Amino acid sequence: MTVEPLEAAGAIEATVAAPVAGATGLTFSYPLPAGRRREVLRGVDLAIAAGELLALIGTNGSGKTTLLRLLAGTLRADAGGLQLFDRPASGWSRMELARRIAVLPQSLELPSGFRVGELVTMGRLPHSRSLFGATREDEEAVERALRDAAADDLASRYAEELSGGERQRVLVAMALAQEPRLLLLDEPTLHLDLAHQVSLLDTIRRLSRERRIAVVAVLHDLTLAAVAAPRVALLDAGRIVADGHPDEVLTQQLVHRVFGVAVEALRDSAGHRRLVPVIRPMA
Repeated sequence: MTVEPLEAAGAIEATVAAPVAGATGLTFSYPLPAGRRREVLRGVDLAIAAGELLALIGTNGSGKTTLLRLLAGTLRADAGGLQLFDRPASGWSRMELARRIAVLPQSLELPSGFRVGELVTMGRLPHSRSLFGATREDEEAVERALRDAAADDLASRYAEELSGGERQRVLVAMALAQEPRLLLLDEPTLHLDLAHQVSLLDTIRRLSRERRIAVVAVLHDLTLAAVAAPRVALLDAGRIVADGHPDEVLTQQLVHRVFGVAVEALRDSAGHRRLVPVIRPMA
């Protein structure tokens, strides 16, 4: 399975519908000792619609994970507005959001003593309507999630038997089992080898298109972000400094300014633009 270039796959058409999530002027800071605060986000504007895939990039500490937590409704902004599913974020209960938003955090330990199939079934808890175990609808959702996360071969394995990459695939399956309308992924390719990175991103893009899921994925690999996502937003020091097509955002000048790394723009055999770091040869 391969991730096709954007031009071959086709960009998702713009929609006039209300965004699944819309942030306006979001500002957030963490408390510090002696009543001080550390500002992390500074007036962020961002909107994402159903069926849209957005890659969120930036340096460590730029505010990417904090922005995901605000979009998930687990943090409240100091200032600014956030609409989720055409309603203010504060107007939703935690359970209501859990039925609509799935989050794959940067790191999450799987509880030992459970088989993978049981863990993925736990992803159905926000939708639970029965006190007597999983319904047929739950079972079908779990089967789809395992298959789409390429984790169906792990269903009978115990959590403590899994490698880092296998655990990541199971976490993705748990998120998909929620059947969310908004999927928030914090470095979903962490611990995955190249083949599984490509497979997972291809799956995420397909699900975004077919199920009309809005997806925000934090990615550190700029090449993967450019190939997999029709849209890229670049965070720098708590502000979104560029948002649009990868060719517009990932310019040599902007990448050098934000990441402090010189890059060259090359073209692959199909004519698609790629950025390559400039590394000086050893003396």
